[in-house]
Amino acid sequence: MPGPRKAVALISGGLDSLLAARVVMEQGVHVEGINFFTGFCVEGHTHAIRKQDSKRPKRNNALWSAEQLGIKLHIIDIIDEYKDVVINPKHGYGANLNPCLDCKIFMVNKARQWMIEHGFDFIITGEVVGQRPMSQRKDTMPVVARDSGAEDRLVRPLCAKNLPPTLPEQEGWLDRDLLHGFNGRSRKPQIALAAHYGFEDFAQPAGGCCFLTDRQYSVKLEDLWKTRGSREYELDDIMLLKVGRHLRPRPHFKMIVGREEGENRFLEGYRKRFVHLLPTSHVGPLVLLDGEVGAEDIELAARLTARFSKGRDAQRVTVQINEREGAMRSMDVVPMPVDDIPQDWYL
Repeated sequence: MPGPRKAVALISGGLDSLLAARVVMEQGVHVEGINFFTGFCVEGHTHAIRKQDSKRPKRNNALWSAEQLGIKLHIIDIIDEYKDVVINPKHGYGANLNPCLDCKIFMVNKARQWMIEHGFDFIITGEVVGQRPMSQRKDTMPVVARDSGAEDRLVRPLCAKNLPPTLPEQEGWLDRDLLHGFNGRSRKPQIALAAHYGFEDFAQPAGGCCFLTDRQYSVKLEDLWKTRGSREYELDDIMLLKVGRHLRPRPHFKMIVGREEGENRFLEGYRKRFVHLLPTSHVGPLVLLDGEVGAEDIELAARLTARFSKGRDAQRVTVQINEREGAMRSMDVVPMPVDDIPQDWYL
């Protein structure tokens, strides 16, 4: 006798993908999860080091979802392959630098390749018609299925009744009556289904799990591209964009200012790559200078560093300057008054 049908579920760590996999598992299908690491994921980075997020669980939500489901999760690094999606999206960007439609097509195609290589039968996603303005519209969902090559082997269990029957439904691998017809941006049906399955403490939706949907992050990425004169990036670049206060006092250099102890510890890992500053007479931030800086630039950066330290109201603050070559010196500076910092310096 043939074994159960097998499906690979795209597991983002959010509630929708968790529920979609569970709905299909309930029909006796063998499900395994796949999670693609792009470098732009929100979780596991800023909220893991910032005090303001101290109440949030310090966990990888994709792994947590797989644990709740009791399935194997395959985490695949696609950082290099994903660059072309970010830099040259065929279908353009959303409100910020989020190439949502191209991203979904790319990931479903990667899942399709994995499905073929491992002898699985179909793909599961947590998409819901009308939930996202770019990639989850009634007219774009067929585009994802077509351009990814998944065609009718792509199943969206949470909104299947609003879409044409897929191959698994037509072949009897799935009972269409046991799938759902969710629609729109309301989370109430998902919350109710989560309660039905006994899922608690799941990740709360907040615009998705990708930094590219965030306006401030997108501004910093655009600034990076403009300054370098090319739309390229490396993993360290996009990691540093997630952390600290970013200021560009001059066109040729930028400051990355740690906002609290956790961020300072994170930035310490990059000290040898940058000229960096640290107040020594008062408690203050670790500051990285990204760009080529001269004596006047360093003095300006030191005054700004003093402003963001506990000595902001002191007459003078001692700031340690650390060169890339390891040379070290100190500078006594007058903290820059906050009113003298132009708002357009902040990224």
